[in-house]
Amino acid sequence: MRAAQLNLVGKCLDVQGVWHMNNSQVVDVLVIGLGPAGSCASRKAAEANLSVLAIDRRKRPGEPVQCAEFVPALMGQEIKTSEVVRRQSIREMTTFVENGLPDSRDDFRGQMIDRGEFDRDLIANARHKGADCQFGLVLRSIAPDGTALLSSGKRVYPKVIIGADGPRSAVGYAIGHSNSSLVAARQMTVPLLEPHRGTDIFLSADIVGGYGWMFPKGDRANIGVGVSPAARGHLKPLLETMRKRLLRERRIGNAVLGHTGGEIPVGGMVKACGRLGEVAVFLAGDAAGLANPITGAGIPSAVISGELAGEAAASSVGGDCSAGEDYVDELSDIFDISMNRALRRRQEILGFHSGNRTPIPSELRRTWIAYNEYWAT
Repeated sequence: MRAAQLNLVGKCLDVQGVWHMNNSQVVDVLVIGLGPAGSCASRKAAEANLSVLAIDRRKRPGEPVQCAEFVPALMGQEIKTSEVVRRQSIREMTTFVENGLPDSRDDFRGQMIDRGEFDRDLIANARHKGADCQFGLVLRSIAPDGTALLSSGKRVYPKVIIGADGPRSAVGYAIGHSNSSLVAARQMTVPLLEPHRGTDIFLSADIVGGYGWMFPKGDRANIGVGVSPAARGHLKPLLETMRKRLLRERRIGNAVLGHTGGEIPVGGMVKACGRLGEVAVFLAGDAAGLANPITGAGIPSAVISGELAGEAAASSVGGDCSAGEDYVDELSDIFDISMNRALRRRQEILGFHSGNRTPIPSELRRTWIAYNEYWAT
């Protein structure tokens, strides 16, 4: 039964203007996922005086962290962070190709953040604007008419759904727009023995369809590896090999302070809008495939797309039938050039690995952003 058909008997209106009936709720916007994309979408929709219910399956905001925590400066101006979020400025990028000499560039700056604090900051902002952000709730199903069933047993009748629920988005699946290609990543946090001002990147033919990294965070560092799904079984030994290398070089301590892992969409942007009956649907962040297919960077694109999705939701609730297509056009204007280049380079690196051929160092350089060859047409 859609919201417009609900009988008002037995219903009550709360202070936020949200209709409840028994174990049902009628809202303007339902947001699935409260990472950066979902939090920013919730805030923007609430700023437009819409009733917003946002849910996340995690028990606590910002936990667990599944992120390398580096925000590139090229898009960092889009990310407003508080002092409690910022951990370290990054001054350069150093790339190691196989066992060759390192190549350093000082034009790949940025900042390391505390991703957990970052998420909590964004959620607090959304709540301050009036969004109802709830944790420990799972989206059980979405009906063809857009009715959502939550793990609490509650049925939610939204006018708009925003899917910000990650690379394997249930919302994206419901509208037939799923990510087609993912990489698997594994990361550990270790002590950093000497202050380090840059990010270190490790390219090797052994790291199929991905790369290794060491990102400093004060007296600690995140070290990790990402690979194509077919090479997932090599993740643990690849990461251990990198850890032993850094131990031999006396750059890190022996203790392992934490582990994390996850998946990153690398197939490019999916169509980020659709409909379920009368309900408009928008996808944002990883759910929309907006992580860079080469670097995996996704925080800036999550923030940008989340804010745009929240604005599109407001337009849709206001009667704008073209809000979905306008949203997709805006994403394309912002991301298409960089996304298409990264997709071409990703296809190249995967092609180098096909037919049991091992890519040589010059081919690895061509597919990494620190080298001029990457930016060539």
